[in-house]
Amino acid sequence: MSPPPDRLMSLLSSASVEVSSHGHQLGELKAGFAAGTDVTITFLPGDNPSRNVATAAALRRAGFNPVPHIAAREIASREVLDDFLARLRGEADIARVLLIAGDVAGARGPFKSSRDVAASGLLQEHGIARVSVAGHPEGHPYLDEAGMLAALAAWRDWGRDANIRIDIVTQFCFESAPIVGWLAALQASGIDLPVIVGLAGPATMATLTKFALRCGIGNSMRALRGRIGRYGRLLTDAGPDEVMEGLASAPASATAAIAGFHLFPFGGLRKTANWLRAYLKEALPQALDSTAP
Repeated sequence: MSPPPDRLMSLLSSASVEVSSHGHQLGELKAGFAAGTDVTITFLPGDNPSRNVATAAALRRAGFNPVPHIAAREIASREVLDDFLARLRGEADIARVLLIAGDVAGARGPFKSSRDVAASGLLQEHGIARVSVAGHPEGHPYLDEAGMLAALAAWRDWGRDANIRIDIVTQFCFESAPIVGWLAALQASGIDLPVIVGLAGPATMATLTKFALRCGIGNSMRALRGRIGRYGRLLTDAGPDEVMEGLASAPASATAAIAGFHLFPFGGLRKTANWLRAYLKEALPQALDSTAP
């Protein structure tokens, strides 16, 4: 009897992936990812909720599980949020959302943070069963470690009170050590939320550097610089192989909270899908059946 497949590799085989709200990536998504894949939909500054709803509905019709971002500071009023959630439920059968503050300094309406959205009661009213919140293994841009852990503990408690499942989707890193250390901090603080580890999909060093600077990636930037030194040029593609290998080599107890992976397709969906299949083919051949479109 063959040994059981590695747990983390099995989770990687069903990783979620991200698309823009414009809806123009559906063809690439269908070509590279299996039906049933969770697909998050960005909500960038200036996005129109109606377009996000249309993209979510198209994903649902194509057999995917759409997971729209709710960018708190982009929502102009309670009425807009109410309508957005009603349409997401009615037109795309949404059960899970990813709450973020949004990439703007000032709020367009009454919601200054993702917690304000939660406090509105509208998620419960519209039957949202699962809420994902952001995690920052290399530190939060506006909170120290104690504040960050307190915020996640508050989400844990809110989820229990609201009867909504809460999980954490992390920012990407370029090495595994910050992730493992952050998971240990969660455990020590009694924060038993499932963690979905964000991975930077394959892209050129120049592209990864651009997104890392935009997203405030911390000390693991040194790992990216080390790759640039090894490969010698910025236009060489790099994937999250080293992060996965580091996580796989960590003690099982250190990664027990990991419940899945999320791929940020910085180099495009095609590159990301090709990397996923190639990596799994080498690491876990049995997983390929579940990733085939």
